[in-house]
Amino acid sequence: MTTKVGVIGASGKMGSEVCRAVEADDDLELVARVVRGDSLGALVDSGAEVAIEFSIPDSVKDNAAFCLRNGIHTVIGTTGLTSGDLDELGGLAKKHEANCFVAPNFAIGAVLMMEFAARASPYFEVAEIVERHDKEKLDAPSGTSLRTAALMNEARTKPWDTPVGGKESLPGARGGEVDGVHVHSLRTPGSVAHQEVILGSPGQTLTIRHDSQDRGSFMPGVILAVKRVSSLEDLTVGLERLLDL
Repeated sequence: MTTKVGVIGASGKMGSEVCRAVEADDDLELVARVVRGDSLGALVDSGAEVAIEFSIPDSVKDNAAFCLRNGIHTVIGTTGLTSGDLDELGGLAKKHEANCFVAPNFAIGAVLMMEFAARASPYFEVAEIVERHDKEKLDAPSGTSLRTAALMNEARTKPWDTPVGGKESLPGARGGEVDGVHVHSLRTPGSVAHQEVILGSPGQTLTIRHDSQDRGSFMPGVILAVKRVSSLEDLTVGLERLLDL
């Protein structure tokens, strides 16, 4: 028996790739393609059991809330959700018995990069993250970099040795900071999704890097989440929750 799937943001670069991946899977049936200006009611009318959200940061929360209120399990790949947004969506998921799965990055390699960075974090004194995406990406820093920094901080029992003092002759040159981890965002044409984590201690550095050269790299993770979301509970964040790490 196939699972009926609707895609929100179906005309975008990621949404188009997701539609192709769903259509290529024998266990899934693409029943709705929602593009900007369309009514989300198409998801309900088509009988979609799972909605995949790849729209834009400004609309992701409202779109996901609509799905959950209508009993549709929701897989979210759009970044930009705050911790408060996640709490709200988790409450809706519980109330309406429709699960919500959120992943900053669906590439298996990216998830492993985050896992390795977290495991290494207790052994180093300083950490920096450099992420690069296409110039059309609407938010900065990326959800992946923020998730990476959060996992790294969770793995530590003491603060980072963050350099203090000095002078930025160009404001912002040191990037943003997430509890001691400096994050730098690059936006260049031709990029898909790239990130490296640099950890340092006296006399040594460790660099952990992942590159998605093509959007097809995200599809195995998306399909895995679509097939698993109905068996999860309320709100789940991070593809690592679905992997045996």
